[in-house]
Amino acid sequence: MWGMRKLSEGRKMFVSIMIVFAVYALIFILFEDYDRKLSEPFGEVSDWHLLLFSIVVMAGLAWLLHRYAQRMDERISREQQARQNQMRRELTQNIAHELKTPVASILGYTDTILDTPDMDEQTKLKFITRTNAQARQLTALLQDISTLNKMDYAPDVLQRERVDVSVLVADIVQESEQMLARKQMHFNNCLPTDITIQGNWQLIYSIFRNLTDNAINYAGTGTTVMLSAEPQSGGWHFTFSDNGTGVPAEHLPRLFERFYRIDKGRSRDLGGTGLGLAIVKNAVVLHGGQISVINNKGGGLRFDFTLK
Repeated sequence: MWGMRKLSEGRKMFVSIMIVFAVYALIFILFEDYDRKLSEPFGEVSDWHLLLFSIVVMAGLAWLLHRYAQRMDERISREQQARQNQMRRELTQNIAHELKTPVASILGYTDTILDTPDMDEQTKLKFITRTNAQARQLTALLQDISTLNKMDYAPDVLQRERVDVSVLVADIVQESEQMLARKQMHFNNCLPTDITIQGNWQLIYSIFRNLTDNAINYAGTGTTVMLSAEPQSGGWHFTFSDNGTGVPAEHLPRLFERFYRIDKGRSRDLGGTGLGLAIVKNAVVLHGGQISVINNKGGGLRFDFTLK
């Protein structure tokens, strides 16, 4: 079974059909004549002719199936390559578009400072502060792109260790205290104290950090975030929810897409890179899990995901 998993779809079809033919040939040889003992040769010339004809037919079918399997694999490969090329083009366009805004802002502010040598210190400080904020936004975007590239192209080199998720989430809540306080939000951490997962610490951190930041940015002032978990066979099932404004239903299927924004202007103003939820989904999948998102009946978003 393990060897079959490594085969292409065309090869799997070819091997499967040839196994069926081989079983048929074996049955024919052993049981073609119920009155004949296994140790005796065929009693009639026609039996040998029939066996030879079956072998020729099998060889011909094997050649045809082999050719069909090759063409099938080539077609699948071309389709996959075309999809990958399209995704790369779209990703490149999106990256260029997302980089354009902070770079243009940085150039605008710095050019203004350089072209205005007699600018008062207060205005200059304001421009430098804005430039710094755009540079930080650019750094966050590049870090997110780097994280996604590692997951896409080098998942095998990601270091895995025993991660204490309970401690990790407690640290994230503590790190987010000021941002939560500014939004008058409360984080209700209902995780048990013994959740450990074998995985990449940085990616697991990214899952819970990005979900937390997403809730802080978009759930709304005075809302509550809740995180809970239940053990399941081979892992844990997590529920991350808030009681905020939620998302229009038509946007839910696309929330995990890279650079997808419901309100592009508002997302950039809040410092989002457009990659947070894409990182969450990829990190969950790399840890053998699945993730989904729905609107809570009482308002807000609910993310359900598993980690093994």
